[in-house]
Amino acid sequence: MADDVKNPADVTDDRLLGGRVRLLQPARGYRAGMDAALLAAAIDARSGERVLEAGCGAGAVLFQAAVRQPEARFVGVERDLDALALAERNVALNGAQDRVSVRAGDIGRGFAGQGFLKPGEATFDVAVANPPFFDDPDALRAPAPEKRGAWIADAGLDAWTRFLLKAVREGGRVVLIHRAERLADLLALMGATAGSFQIRPVHPFADAPAKRVLVRAVKAGKAPLMLLPPLILHDRRGDKHTAEADAIFRGEAGLGWL
Repeated sequence: MADDVKNPADVTDDRLLGGRVRLLQPARGYRAGMDAALLAAAIDARSGERVLEAGCGAGAVLFQAAVRQPEARFVGVERDLDALALAERNVALNGAQDRVSVRAGDIGRGFAGQGFLKPGEATFDVAVANPPFFDDPDALRAPAPEKRGAWIADAGLDAWTRFLLKAVREGGRVVLIHRAERLADLLALMGATAGSFQIRPVHPFADAPAKRVLVRAVKAGKAPLMLLPPLILHDRRGDKHTAEADAIFRGEAGLGWL
């Protein structure tokens, strides 16, 4: 894998997961951050399982998850053709051609009929997403055009949850990260089809409200909902991250489920 790839001025060449992932991504617009790292750490794929990411962008979640789960296979779906082109380049840069692939598709059009499954393929074991955080473009100051697709869910959060649940087999798992204030919406949207919910709040500080939630659901699951211990990102001593969060971001620990 060459280290001297020539990139346009609007693309940066970054390292994630303690340097184990190489990611070409836009210099402006949506860039990989904490949410992508946490979602990748929360994917619980087993040996031989197939994982689908809805809205994969340049592949920050895909490649971090592929390093963490070396015996699973990953497929990313992305509608932005520029982001998809970067993801395709990143597949080669990370030497992941045998386990990671990306395909064009629009979450708002649903899972069926877009050709995400190749002939003979079954539905996926796990489906994951970091959906756009807002449904209503009037709910916030208009984002820059290059960030709009990452911030505004044109078809609404319900389209994302329907897509993920259609993508997995019965007994398959769906894992999402979203704003904590949308937790009730996520549970309501998935509750008719999925169960066995596990929820892990993510707090900026131990004495501050959760800003994010990681939610795991099982299609046709029947187990009671479980609220798991929170992840605390920072302490008040001035350290960048808590020891637990730092280990997760460096790839030395994961975010397990029960």
